[in-house]
Amino acid sequence: MRIESSQMRNFINGEFVEPINGRYLDNLEPATGKPYSQAADSDAHDVDLAVTAAEKAFVDWSKKPATERSRFLLRIADLIERDLEKFSRAESIDTGKPISLARSLDIPRAVANFRFFATAILHTESEAHITDNVAFNYTLRQPRGIAGLISPWNLPLYLLSWKIAPAIATGNTAIAKPSELTPMTAYMLCEIAREAGLPNGVLNVVHGTGPKVGAAITAHPKITTISFTGGTVTGRKVAEACAPLFKKVSLELGGKNPNIIFADADFDAAITGSVRSSFANQGQICLCGSRVFVERSAYKNFVERFIERTAQLCLGDPLDEKTEQGAIVNKPQLDKIKFYVDLAQKEGGKIALGGSAPQLPNDRCREGYFFQPTVITDLPVSCRTNREEIFGPVVTITPFDNEEEVIGYANDTDYGLASSVWTQNLNRAHRVAEKIHTGTVWVNCWLLRDLRVPFGGMKQSGVGREGGEEALRFFTEPKNVCIAR
Repeated sequence: MRIESSQMRNFINGEFVEPINGRYLDNLEPATGKPYSQAADSDAHDVDLAVTAAEKAFVDWSKKPATERSRFLLRIADLIERDLEKFSRAESIDTGKPISLARSLDIPRAVANFRFFATAILHTESEAHITDNVAFNYTLRQPRGIAGLISPWNLPLYLLSWKIAPAIATGNTAIAKPSELTPMTAYMLCEIAREAGLPNGVLNVVHGTGPKVGAAITAHPKITTISFTGGTVTGRKVAEACAPLFKKVSLELGGKNPNIIFADADFDAAITGSVRSSFANQGQICLCGSRVFVERSAYKNFVERFIERTAQLCLGDPLDEKTEQGAIVNKPQLDKIKFYVDLAQKEGGKIALGGSAPQLPNDRCREGYFFQPTVITDLPVSCRTNREEIFGPVVTITPFDNEEEVIGYANDTDYGLASSVWTQNLNRAHRVAEKIHTGTVWVNCWLLRDLRVPFGGMKQSGVGREGGEEALRFFTEPKNVCIAR
C-alpha cells in the first residue's frame, strides 16, 4: 500500500475516479507548511455520481445476511491493523500529530470500530409484544438507505470509521466526506476496502470542501441520513439544510469542557490525567478539558505541579518518536490560537507558561505551524477565553471554593460535550456528575471509551447519540408489524 499519493481521487462505485471538474486542492503537511499531495476538489456533480452508485449497491447490500456484512468489516479491520505503521505515518504527516499518538490511539481505535460493529450486528435484539391477547406486535429495524458521513480533521480515520462501520454494518450504503485538510487516511481506507472485496458502491468517498461537497451531501434528497462531526457553526448549517427534507441527523459538535479537581483527589493521577486532557493532539480534540477548576486549598500546589509537568512535554517533529506535541493543523487554526491567547491577556489573564510560537524543532519544520502548550490563570469564568472553543494547546486554571460554585462554573458555557471530575469521595462524584450538563462525565479518568455506551453532547455540543446500540438504531428505521390473533 502507498503511504502517500500525489493525487487523491474520489472513490466511487469501487473505482478511483477523477473529479468531474478536474480540479485538485493542495494538501499541506502542518509540520512543514508545504504541500506534499493533492486531493480532489469535487462538487455536487461528483456527489450525484456517488449517489447513483450507492443507490444501486443498496439493493443487494441491504439484503445480505448480517454474517456476510460482518465478514467484510472484520476483513477491513484486519487489513488496517496489518498496515498500522503506514496508516500511522500517513496520519502524522496529514494532521501534524505525533506519530506515537497515531500509532497508539487513532489507528487502533479505527480497527476497534470496525470490529465492534462487525460483531454487534450479530447480537442485536428485536422487540415483541402481546397486545391484550388480540394481537402480536414485533419491530423490524431496517437499513435507511444512503448515509452521508462528514468527518473532521483532528481524528480523521478514527471518527470516519466510527461512522462508516455502523452505517454499512446495518445494511446502508455510504457517501463519506473526509476533511479536505486531512484526506490521506480516508484515501488509504478506500484501497483497503477494495482489497477486502467490499462490493462496489457500498462505500463511496468524495473529497472536497464543506461548501461544495458537504453542502451537496446534506442537501441531496436521496441521502436520507446525515452524521456530522465538526464545529458548531457548520453544524447549525447542516441542521438547517436537513430540516426541510426531514432527514435523520446526528450532530457531534464543539466543546468547552470543564475539568474539576477537588482537594481530596489523587494528585498524581489528576496531574497526569489533566495534562493529557489539556494537551493531547495539541489540544485539538473536542473532548479536551480546556477549563480546569481546582479547589482553592489545593490550587497553588496543583498549578505549580501542572506547569512543571506541562513544561516537560517534548514539542517537535511529529515524525520523531520522542515528540509529544506536534504541529497545529494549518495556519488559520494557528492564528485563531494566537488570537485567543492575546485576548486572554486583554481580559486580565496571566500567561503562566507558553503563550507563543516555540523555537522550531528542526530545519524540516522551520515553516511549520507550531505553538507552545499554554497555561493561563487569573481569568474571570465568564470571559470569552473561558466560554469560546479555541481548539488548541491552551488551558485556563481557576480556583473554586465549594461544589455548588464549581458546578455553576462548569455549566456556564453554551457547550455540553464532556467533563472530568477528580475526587476520592464517591458520593461527591455521583452528585457532581448528575448536575454537570455534559453528555459524558469521566470520574478520575479522561477519554476512557467503551464502544457500547452512547456518546454525544448537550446544548450547542450537538444532538443525537453515536456509539453502541445508539449507532445501530440511528442507521436503521424501526417498523412495527401488528398481527391480529
